[in-house]
Amino acid sequence: MRAIVYARNGGSEVLQLVERSRTDPGPGQVRVRVAVSGVNPTDWKTRHSGNGPVSPSGLVPNQDGAGVVDAVGAGVDPARVGERVWIWEAAWQRPDGTAQEEVVLPARQAVPLPAGASFDLGASLGIPAMTAHRALTVHPQGPAALGPSALAGRTVLVAGGAGAVGHAAIELARWSGANVVSTVSSPEKAALAAAAGAHHVVNYREPAVAAAIGKAAPDGVHLVVEVNPAANAELNQQVLAPNGVVAIYARTGDEQLTVPVRPLMAANACLQFILVYTMPDTAKLQAVTDITAAAAAGALRVGTDAGLPLHRFRLDQTAAAHDAVEAGVVGKVLVDVTRNP
Repeated sequence: MRAIVYARNGGSEVLQLVERSRTDPGPGQVRVRVAVSGVNPTDWKTRHSGNGPVSPSGLVPNQDGAGVVDAVGAGVDPARVGERVWIWEAAWQRPDGTAQEEVVLPARQAVPLPAGASFDLGASLGIPAMTAHRALTVHPQGPAALGPSALAGRTVLVAGGAGAVGHAAIELARWSGANVVSTVSSPEKAALAAAAGAHHVVNYREPAVAAAIGKAAPDGVHLVVEVNPAANAELNQQVLAPNGVVAIYARTGDEQLTVPVRPLMAANACLQFILVYTMPDTAKLQAVTDITAAAAAGALRVGTDAGLPLHRFRLDQTAAAHDAVEAGVVGKVLVDVTRNP
């Protein structure tokens, strides 16, 4: 089978297309014939810098994907063969990601795709949707699960609503009944955030941003889904409601985050940092359940009309796909893995 591997860390030039032998699933595992692989910033960052030495046999990148189960190991229901699935954390602490025609992984990490959900949608869930779910469920007075009315009466501010995580956060928050505000940097991105379902979209490059958010959220923002904590620290302080939470899932560059202690203390504010890989297992499983339900309800969508343009690459163009994500392309980057996806 064809696979993309890298035997050393570095730029996208280290990615190579090779032929590999088929692997049979072991106990508790399934083998998925991958139709579409999703690319996230974490994929190129891990390839570039790594978390330790790379095995001489190489690593296969990409955490997310979608395809069809074609074999199961001992202890897994044989009826799962032929099942359409979406994949999460394929390459986390494992050598085999989804940038290959077949991937073997624990059965729980291949989740049944709802009827009508495309492989493109399935490959776009994983890291973005699970990160967004965690951000929306860390408020100590909020829900641990998402669904209709779970966030009713709350205002959620999604910073960077045109990004993949921001897009998922808007959709999940809207599905859960929140008043959704999003900040963006251009009219084009504003259109994408609105298409995703944001009730109010504010261009943060324009004057009086805090006032515009305040108009959309007169009682303050209860929860911020934050992509750029240092740049937005002052704004968040201005718009956060008492007992509000800023859920931080990313950073820009290597800057330090400096916050004023007294105002945040007076507001009983909380800064919650998020990394999907190390969040509690119970939170991961709840996210998988709720994300699948949202996909079944049509609340999670992809494509330009849904606010998340798709950028497609062939398997042998995986290096270019990684480069596109590293360059900050707006939308979701997908790799068509099988010859006839």
